[in-house]
Formats: sequence, structure tokens, C-alpha cells
Amino acid sequence: MSETGEPLGKIPATVVTGFLGSGKTTLIRHLLQNAGGRRIALIINEFGDVGVDGDLLKGCGEETCGEDDVVELANGCICCTVADDFLPTMQRLLERRPLPDHIVIETSGLALPKPLVKAFNWPEIRTRVTVGGVITLVDSAALAEGRFASDEAAVDRQRQADEMLDHESPLEELFEDQLLCADMVIMNKADLVAPEKLDQLEDGLREEVRSSVKFLRSENAAVSTDVLLGLSFAVEEDLDARPSHHDAEGDHDHDDFESFVVEAGEIADAGSLANALRPVLETHDILRLKGFAAVEGSGMRLAVQAVGPRIQHYFDRDWQDGEARRSRFVVIGEKGIDKAETRDALREAIG
Repeated sequence: MSETGEPLGKIPATVVTGFLGSGKTTLIRHLLQNAGGRRIALIINEFGDVGVDGDLLKGCGEETCGEDDVVELANGCICCTVADDFLPTMQRLLERRPLPDHIVIETSGLALPKPLVKAFNWPEIRTRVTVGGVITLVDSAALAEGRFASDEAAVDRQRQADEMLDHESPLEELFEDQLLCADMVIMNKADLVAPEKLDQLEDGLREEVRSSVKFLRSENAAVSTDVLLGLSFAVEEDLDARPSHHDAEGDHDHDDFESFVVEAGEIADAGSLANALRPVLETHDILRLKGFAAVEGSGMRLAVQAVGPRIQHYFDRDWQDGEARRSRFVVIGEKGIDKAETRDALREAIG
């Protein structure tokens, strides 16, 4: 970095993608807590209308994730709103002094990475930033259960279970596109899968990606920062080698999914929350739940994340002075989910 805050070369960027609940926010939180003095700017894109991921990261207590270093794009999928949201955000980051040492972009679980990487070829960005690598996280436990899997056998099982299903699942296409653009695949939650099963899953994924793609296994998304930020592939110059189901299309949308917010008061007991939520998640086929809860008698905020029937929760920070003590969750389900019924069920479980 020069004395004026200008980088000596292009600023490297890392794109972190992965399906719902794969552990992207946990990965970035770990990265920030082990940044080694690097000044990291974050662009967080969420599906829905509440900034849960950004709040999780701002609450990590590290200098590298202050309020000014986290930019949230919660107005739509980043791959659909590149011109309206992403490009102006990048331009504002490049006007800052000192400039960031590294830019990390967390896409929503529903985003296609390739349209985002294409944006780095825009003249205003190309000369100043390069995409060092695309990292795709995989929920190994979910994959072992056949959820969000990319193999033909899983698709066949879905077809057999649903006589109306005569085409490839949109979840399948999203998952495959995230793999096809990856430079590194992190098989997260590896500790929840038997080693021999994990080997089988990795062998299957390797058949779907380029031979140069690196594979890592992780528990709680704990991966070395030097590994995460050490990729230097200039991805924006290598797009032809990264095919997508949507290459022949124009804009795409996510009409197959719906998201909404559920708000409630304080919960009585953090320990019993998972048991109360699990039947609701299964009955209403909730793909993803993420948010915060206020626990009676506790001065700390409870962060809650769920994908399928698996639920994680932990106290992430103290409640701030003047901050409303309430429970608030984003729910993501497939199109047609009964929002009113699901809200009532969740509020009853939380209460």
C-alpha cells in the first residue's frame, strides 16, 4: 500500500457462495476474527428484507468488521441487481481512504456466482479489483441426507416421490451453478458425516467440477484465513471455463422461493428452543431460518440458525442500551408456503 492509501496492484476480492445453511456467515466471522491485521471490506447480500447476516458480523467485536466495513445489499439477489446495487457499492468502496486490503462478498444462498463475477469486467472495476477466487461451501450433512444434492440418483428419488415433478429442481440448478464456478469447495459440517460417506460425497462432487478445484473439509467453517484469502485466479478472465445452466438466458429470478419475517417476544429457555422449533420446521418444510431471540433473564442475544431439521444457537453479544429485546427471524421456503400458518406455528413454539 502506498502512502496515499492506494494499493500497489489490484485489490483482491473473494466471493463466498453456497446453499442455504452451508455456513457462509460462520466462515466469514472466523475469517474476521483471524484477519491478522488485514483491512477487510465486506459486501453481504441476503435474500429477504432483514439484515441478519450483517448484524451477526458487526457483532463479532473485531476491528476488521466495524460498522463502516460491512455493506449490506438486502434489496434482492446480488446476481439480479448487479447494475443497480453491486456496482455503485464497489465504486463507493474504491473511493474510500485508506482502501481495503481485501474485499469479501458473501452472496445469498440463492445467488448465481457467475453473473456477479462478470461484473468485475466493468471498466470502472476491472483496472482496480480482481477476483482471486470463488469459494463454495457445501453442507455435508445435508448432502448426506439427499437434500440439495447434485447427483442424478437424488433427482430420481425426488421424481419418484412427486409424480408432478418432470423437470430438474431449481434447487439442483442453483447448487450445481455454485459448484461449477468454484475454485475451492469447502465441505463444511464434515464432523457430522461418517468418514467413508464423506469420501463418497467428495468423489461425487469432484465429478461435477473442474479438475483444478481444491477441496477442503471443515467443522464450523474453521478454515485458515491465509487459505481463504490466498487464491489468485483472476476469475473474471476465466469465465468461459465456468459453465452455468443460465448461460443462454438473460436475467433470472427466484420466484420458486419466498421469504418473510417472524417477530415475537422473549423466549423462556434457550435450551428447549431447538426441540420446540424442530417439528415446526419439518411440518412446514422450512428451508432456512435465521435470526435472533431474546431470552428471559439473559443480558445476551441468542443467535439462531436452522437448515432443515438441524438447529444451531449461541449467544453472540450483549443487548445494547436502548435496543428492543425481541425475537426476530427470517424464514425461507419454497413458493406456496403458508406464511400465516407458519408464522403462528413459529410464534407458538418460540413463546
